[in-house]
Amino acid sequence: MATFNQITTSEQLEALIQESGEKPVLIFKHSTRCPISSRAYLEAKRYLEDSPNPDAAYALIHVVEDRPVSLEAADRLGVEHASPQAILLKNGHAVWNTSHSRITSSALREALS
Repeated sequence: MATFNQITTSEQLEALIQESGEKPVLIFKHSTRCPISSRAYLEAKRYLEDSPNPDAAYALIHVVEDRPVSLEAADRLGVEHASPQAILLKNGHAVWNTSHSRITSSALREALS
C-alpha cells in the first residue's frame, strides 16, 4: 500500500523535486489544526488505500509544524500557498494543484492517471 512520507527539511524537498524527473510526485500540504484539512487528508488517504498510481511518490508536509519547508515548497514550485493543498510535480515543476474541498480521492486519481 502506498503511504505519505513526511518531509521536514529543505534537503528532502529538493530530493522530491529531483525525483519528479523520474516519476510523478504528489505533495500533500496538511494543517493538523484545520477540520477542512482533516477531511482532505482523509480523501487523500482513501486515494492511497484504493488504487494509487504505483509509479508515483507521495509526500506530506505539515504546514504548521514544518512551516519553513511548506513556504519553501510554495516558493520553489511557484504555487500560491494554501492549506490543505495537493501539488503534483513532474520533471521538477508543479503541473497541477488544488486545495480545500476540491481535494478528493477521485480528483487525485484523475490527476495521477
